[in-house]
Amino acid sequence: MGELKNNLKELFDGWNTVPNWLSFIRIALIPVFAVLFIKGYVLTAVIIMICAALTDLFDGKIARKFNQVSNLGKILDPIADKLSQMAIVVVLIATYWDNAIKYLFMFFIVKELIMIIGGAILIAIGLRPTAAEIWGKIATNVFYIGMIFILAFGKNGALCDITGFTLPDAVTWVLVAISAVCTLISLLGYAPGFIRQLKSKNKD
Repeated sequence: MGELKNNLKELFDGWNTVPNWLSFIRIALIPVFAVLFIKGYVLTAVIIMICAALTDLFDGKIARKFNQVSNLGKILDPIADKLSQMAIVVVLIATYWDNAIKYLFMFFIVKELIMIIGGAILIAIGLRPTAAEIWGKIATNVFYIGMIFILAFGKNGALCDITGFTLPDAVTWVLVAISAVCTLISLLGYAPGFIRQLKSKNKD
């Protein structure tokens, strides 16, 4: 227990940084996005999610450029990503509930739950989850681009009525499949580091 407390204390050292506040903002925008989407303000909801995605783009750049990398940021950033992605997937599952593609959407929720459980296990035993690897960032960017495009032009999309264009189902499947493949590669990329951390802990 003492080791866990020390780990949490180290985690919050130097937490008050611009990148971390951007991650807080991204988390705060999630319920705003969900409520607006449910209430039928789909275009506004999509704009909110684009703003959230932009905070993800800038927080890492700011952290590196101004030397504001923090232990909390290394965890908070992926948590904000996971919550944002799960919110997007939930509304897409609701939108495509009568279509088999909903099962492919569910894969993203399973992946994020695995990542959350794995991170919680590491923190519980006094370890710290590793920062996002390059494939994790690629998968996140591919997800945001693909899913926001589907939210805008897919079934009941925010811009369908305005533009008169709706994505064919085949294109939607391709966008989701590409994102799913990147997400799977990202998940597999985290596995070796997770196993190494557990093995090193058992040796101590």
